[in-house]
Amino acid sequence: MTSALRSAARFAGAAVIALAATVFVALPSSFAQPVISAGAPDLNAPEELARDIAVPWGLTFLPGGDALVAQRDTGVILRLTPGAKPTQAYRVPGVVARGEGGLLGIAVSPKYAENGYVYAYFTASGDNRIVRFRLDGQPEVIFKGIAKATIHNGGRIAFGPDGMLYVGVGDAGQSSRAQDPASSNGKILRLDADGKPAPGNPTPNSPVYTLGHRNVQGLAWDATGRLYATEFGQDTYDEINLIQPNRNYGWPVVEGKGDTHGGRYTNPLITWPTSEASPSGLAITANTLYVAALRGERLWTIPQKADGTLGTPSAQLRDRYGRLRTVQVAPDGALWLTTSNTDGRGDIRPGDDRIIRFPTR
Repeated sequence: MTSALRSAARFAGAAVIALAATVFVALPSSFAQPVISAGAPDLNAPEELARDIAVPWGLTFLPGGDALVAQRDTGVILRLTPGAKPTQAYRVPGVVARGEGGLLGIAVSPKYAENGYVYAYFTASGDNRIVRFRLDGQPEVIFKGIAKATIHNGGRIAFGPDGMLYVGVGDAGQSSRAQDPASSNGKILRLDADGKPAPGNPTPNSPVYTLGHRNVQGLAWDATGRLYATEFGQDTYDEINLIQPNRNYGWPVVEGKGDTHGGRYTNPLITWPTSEASPSGLAITANTLYVAALRGERLWTIPQKADGTLGTPSAQLRDRYGRLRTVQVAPDGALWLTTSNTDGRGDIRPGDDRIIRFPTR
């Protein structure tokens, strides 16, 4: 157990630090926020950017607009420029891909123009871990010791508006970990750029930001700084949660909406039957949440209200592309979408897997 997690156990009963979910420190001047146009993505105008990609998982953008795409099973990161064929940009050493594990989420440093760092979450021989590296250099492990399994590895990473690295971690098949403050599994973690517990976390010296999660695979912020996350349910309900520090989202005591036990647990904003979703990637633009569904084989669009609550989900692209893994907003406001039919659970179609772009209207 790391010293940070020992501190989490010791201070599990400590009072919550006053950190509102919608208040963040000023953005670094070099933070690579997408420049979002006024229009919403046009889902009727798809453009196929790449095909025959082996199990694409993570997707992020460099400041100039090129995309980096992580291939789960090979450990390869591709660089993709619209109008050109993908090229290999990097291979993460030590990736051990079994079941749902492998090279998962990737993120570009908010200070990429200064330090050139790319971050990756992957399954190694003994654990899940996070590394950072330059595309012409060797990786540096910045966080390790996350329990791994063939299921529920989580894996999505993203830098927030506060410049901190947020990490969605699954319970690795042991649901009790989600309620254990000494475990990093079944949590959303908040780290600084060096992989240390971020300042202002609910428990001092702990990376844990929220707990009670089964398998978080989508993280996205709205224009005001509110953080939302997608989460896989077990047999009944998948979820979208509004993430606030030190909240407990109930797993395994509660799946979907249920008894909050006097406010101890936080209910999700949206639930679906697991047959309709298995929600992985999440993106927000034009006051709409976009959710990539694996088992549901559709893209869910959900209108966002001014107070942060959500309207009725609408199913788009249903059964058109098969399983959908990741959705991201590009620097020009376009929506990028990856399929996931080669991951061992889908019906492979000619050209799978592919990356599709939807321009703004």
